[in-house]
Amino acid sequence: MALTPLLPIEQALADFSPGLPFAVAFSGGADSTALLWACASRWPGQVRAVHIHHGLQDAADAFEAHCRSLCHQLGVPLSVRRVQAGHAPGQSPEDAARKARYAALTEAVQSEWPEVQDIALAQHADDQVETLLIALSRGAGLPGLASMPSHWQRQGLDWHRPFLGVPGAALRQWLKSQRHGWVEDPSNTDENFTRNRIRARVLPALAEALPAFRETFARSAAHAAQAQEILNEVAAQDLAHIGVPPRIEALQRLSRVRQALVLRHWLRLQHATTPTTAQLNALLDQLTACTTRGHRIHLKVGVGFVQRAGQHLGWQAA
Repeated sequence: MALTPLLPIEQALADFSPGLPFAVAFSGGADSTALLWACASRWPGQVRAVHIHHGLQDAADAFEAHCRSLCHQLGVPLSVRRVQAGHAPGQSPEDAARKARYAALTEAVQSEWPEVQDIALAQHADDQVETLLIALSRGAGLPGLASMPSHWQRQGLDWHRPFLGVPGAALRQWLKSQRHGWVEDPSNTDENFTRNRIRARVLPALAEALPAFRETFARSAAHAAQAQEILNEVAAQDLAHIGVPPRIEALQRLSRVRQALVLRHWLRLQHATTPTTAQLNALLDQLTACTTRGHRIHLKVGVGFVQRAGQHLGWQAA
């Protein structure tokens, strides 16, 4: 007797093995609603939910009410966190909101459910393609082309994206087949946002020209992620050799591309900042020119300044 093939959402959950209990980031939209319903059904009594109330839209209170109602129906404990994500100069509102959202998710889980070590997010295959296309449009390097990981660790928690291989349309189709409702965020159709323009205009064209684009793009992102892991290992070895803070003479003995690699690694690891390509090239030029004791280095890099401190490079926050 032939076995019935698993639906995409069923296969995704079959491959998902979170520590129990775990939390789901729940906005009330279709994607996170599918994730919450599926997880609560598969692991009854083991799921918690966190809703982030951004306060950016008039409908935000209705989103919260919907989430409370569904969690009550499912018997899932819900924590609601309100954030006001103002963005710094040069920072996009989307990036500020994302960082505030992750901080609120972490705080909610660690303060209310200290036994929870895993958080599931509902990004899916279309989100992954959009992320890759945005990275390509910005001339990103391997970290950007690697797009979103399916699993990573941050602030003592394990984060998961179990639906990265599932198209968004499959999630909505499953919800409709189960007669589960969700809320529609009106900002998702606002084409002032790059991601929404890609979703509305580019993905349909790709589906027509390259029907397997979700799978092939995901494979390319995975290849980029593997290559970046190797580069991270090389950068870590070089940083151990040149020291922290970096010794200028030791840096100068490396090739320019390895200088760039280890400096990006140092800035990200030690100072949580990422230089632009122009900033990094300017710093590399200064390193090449730094042949006398009196040579001064003081360059804006990322969110601060890299400067010379004797025989080392130092960091000063802006």
